[in-house]
Amino acid sequence: MAFTRRSFHEWQLRSRTLSLGERTVIMGILNVTPDSFSDGGHFYSPQDATSRAIAHAFQMLDEGAGIIDIGGESTRPNATPLTPDEEQARILPVIQAILQQRSETVLSVDTFHASTARLGIEAGAQIVNDVSGLLWDADMATTCASLGCGTILMHTRGRPQEWPYLPHLLSSEVVPLVLAELGERLKAASASGIARSKIMLDPGLGFGKRFDENYPLLAHFDQLRRFDLPLLVGASRKGFLGHTLAQNPRLAEVLDREMVPANARLHATTAANVAAILAGAHLIRTHDVRAAAEAAAIADRILAAL
Repeated sequence: MAFTRRSFHEWQLRSRTLSLGERTVIMGILNVTPDSFSDGGHFYSPQDATSRAIAHAFQMLDEGAGIIDIGGESTRPNATPLTPDEEQARILPVIQAILQQRSETVLSVDTFHASTARLGIEAGAQIVNDVSGLLWDADMATTCASLGCGTILMHTRGRPQEWPYLPHLLSSEVVPLVLAELGERLKAASASGIARSKIMLDPGLGFGKRFDENYPLLAHFDQLRRFDLPLLVGASRKGFLGHTLAQNPRLAEVLDREMVPANARLHATTAANVAAILAGAHLIRTHDVRAAAEAAAIADRILAAL
């Protein structure tokens, strides 16, 4: 795969437009949850959830994030399901408080519940980031269409509770499957009234893809360009990265762990992010904003030199 210049897009959000292509946009992850796979509980406690989350959001903005993605429900395997009301109680105060202090902030709502999407956008968020690709709530597609918000469609293979039992994919099967199913989700979104100018695609690293099944998506990320839409990659601290590090005898010995924990996957995440940027990714979703912003600055300069 040769490096190629990124495509340019004017991504239409709820009330503003983001120009994509000249430089990588960094989306900082803000999990207001007690059980996220990576930072569960770190920015959530019943007493000071909002204040801690706001402080971290501002830190990520200062480090170079262009978007803050706020989630209130974990989608890791065996996570405790939430009602929409519980999810909303976690994230809506954070959305409101961030925008009260920094009104220009672009916020994304990480949810698969249509009612949460609606309330989040009405509170001032610009984007709905649905990990199910509009599949898990029958009202999500029409909700996003009526709101006129930016919409991220992610590929998910099954639900988190099903992931341990899904049949393994051959390396040659991964990319065709993701391309076909993302194409189906795109058609469904368009049929529901969501304009193409509102849509961004995400191949869903780690979501129903086991360990090495994720690498074909990075190796052939450029194939996603066929949709002529903005592209997001979310490799941050994913389990397949830790698995690879643990399989390397020299690294495993240095790290002294059978499975490298999420907070020790920064350098692996950076490698995956750079590979995706050089293959056409417009947006990087990450827990570690400063590292992603620095890596993206170098990758962007490489692309500019083509």
